[in-house]
Order: sequence, then structure tokens, then C-alpha cells
Amino acid sequence: MNLGKVAGTVVSTQKDDKLVGAKLLVVRQLDLEGDPTGAFVVAVDAVGAGPGEVVLYASGSSARQTALTKDKPADAVIMAIVDSIEVEGRILYQKP
Repeated sequence: MNLGKVAGTVVSTQKDDKLVGAKLLVVRQLDLEGDPTGAFVVAVDAVGAGPGEVVLYASGSSARQTALTKDKPADAVIMAIVDSIEVEGRILYQKP
């Protein structure tokens, strides 16, 4: 799993039939401090995430393990919206 922040959306009117109806979001990978690592990924949204939200996403074969992405041509999936991150007793992120 990776930590990321939803940076935008992707609209695609022509796509594989298995992806019809899938919401696609641009996610920027974050480190634990919430700083961007520079990497972006387009991910299928399985949980209703929105712009600016901090999320957990999986990539590679793990991306096809959700009910929404099973047996679909997805290489990344958002599978959680983060409420808070706490490491060694220190709150690193708290959802507004």
C-alpha cells in the first residue's frame, strides 16, 4: 500500500468495456510526513474519494484485489480514505 493525495481526475470517454463506469483519479504519492515524492499514478477509485483527500492506494497485481477491480485492467486502485496517521505517538495527519 502507498499513501497519496488525490490531485485530480481523468475523464476518458473511450475505454475498455471492463472500465466503463469506473471513476479515475490522479494520485500523487506522499511520504509519511505528507510531503509529495514526485510520483503520480492514475487509480480506479473504489471508495468515493475526492480532490485533496489523503488516500491509501495499491498498485500492480494487488490493484485487482477489490470487488470493483477484480479481473479488470487496473494497475492502481484507491481502497481507503485516510482519517489520521499516527507514528510513534505523534499525529502526522488528521483529516480536517
